[in-house]
Amino acid sequence: MNFVSTRGNVSKIGFIDTVLMGLANDGGLLVPEKIPQIPAEKLKAMSQLTYQELAYEIFSYYVDGEIPEDELKSLIKKSYATFRHPEVTPVKKVKENMYVLELFHGPTFAFKDIALQFLGNLYSYVAKKTGESINILGATSGDTGASAIEGVRGKEGIRICILHPYGKVSKVQELQMTTVNDKSVLNLAIKGTFDDGQRIIKELFADVEFKNKYHLRAINSINFVRILAQTVYYFYSYFQVTKEKGTKKVNFSVPTGNFGDIFAGYLAKKMGLPVDKLIVATNENNILEGFIHDGVYKPGEFRSTYSPSMDIQVASNFERYLYYLLGENPKEVSDLMEKFKSEGKIVVNEEQLRQVKEDFAAHGVEGEECLQTISKYYAETSYLLDPHTACGVAAYERCNELDEVCITLATAHPAKFNESIERCHINQTFPEQISQLFDRPQYQEVVEADKDEIARKLERLFNSSVK
Repeated sequence: MNFVSTRGNVSKIGFIDTVLMGLANDGGLLVPEKIPQIPAEKLKAMSQLTYQELAYEIFSYYVDGEIPEDELKSLIKKSYATFRHPEVTPVKKVKENMYVLELFHGPTFAFKDIALQFLGNLYSYVAKKTGESINILGATSGDTGASAIEGVRGKEGIRICILHPYGKVSKVQELQMTTVNDKSVLNLAIKGTFDDGQRIIKELFADVEFKNKYHLRAINSINFVRILAQTVYYFYSYFQVTKEKGTKKVNFSVPTGNFGDIFAGYLAKKMGLPVDKLIVATNENNILEGFIHDGVYKPGEFRSTYSPSMDIQVASNFERYLYYLLGENPKEVSDLMEKFKSEGKIVVNEEQLRQVKEDFAAHGVEGEECLQTISKYYAETSYLLDPHTACGVAAYERCNELDEVCITLATAHPAKFNESIERCHINQTFPEQISQLFDRPQYQEVVEADKDEIARKLERLFNSSVK
């Protein structure tokens, strides 16, 4: 299994090198040279596996022997032993033909744990094998930061810096990141948006000299392993629902801001999972909805919403989809991304737009619609949706036919977004792990959204001696 860059100037590197490179050195994103195809008979056998066994089967296609079988199984076992539910990602039937895939049973109560528990252990594994220190840099719209810190904290030879938009994440998200008192962890609250943080991250990774000097590694979904780990729960939930329903036709509704979670579903479908419809659920920052409806990808004005983890205008993983939409043509991708940089938008032709509409449906959920969905489902089913999952459910209602079976991805526990839940006049009980955060001191630095200032902070962290 080889990996290549969407922009064509990094080719035929292996799995471990892909993990370590993160963002491709030419500024593109790394993708498999050839997506493995899983035949129907193999899928049938896989449907009987536990979550951990299924993860091993899917990862093996991409790891391709670079990690010995027993060591890969051990990494997977260790990563999912931290989850509170034995199924890791259980599926709940909420009403007829409508299911919720609960992705919030990990240490930080968010779907990011599923990929970042594994990636943290993988980085630790690589550090021990190579003897090199690993310095992780990431930006978060809320959940990635806490999950990344939880995934790597206390692991020898690893330091981590997370950028988050100051005052633009929920209080619980902020506390999960900033109450960690560890010399190997640096939280920088930037005066700006997630898009500012993401831009700075990409600029720092594009500085190959800086990246190599400090062994800089990516924790955001620019790292292909994030996508790979997330494909597993599409397979797992599909198998659970089709076994119960006796149907082969299943849709997925996916709350998304950075296009990573929905791209994992697209990858699962390309591998052979018989997914019917992939529904992109966004909030008022609805650049992705605009693209799917009109073929124009153009950031608008940033808006703070009740679903802050989706408050993203420029979706990192969109370039991966473009690569396949354009027929795996890296020159066309490079040209379009350059045009996007200079003109601020991407426009596809009519034939390409037809393909986009075959691949995805989309709905941008306004704030009141999000809150009304939370209230409605709590009143009718006693199931409490977090605001991101509520966007997914609202998109399911808009884009799904009544006779179609749909799985909505529940990306976070509602306790992480109590500000939105309270607006629905609902009182919820916090899990103990979240309640105790409010009594802890916080450790963070507030900084300008400036690449050079952040680079200086990183140099201080990376040059420090961590015991």
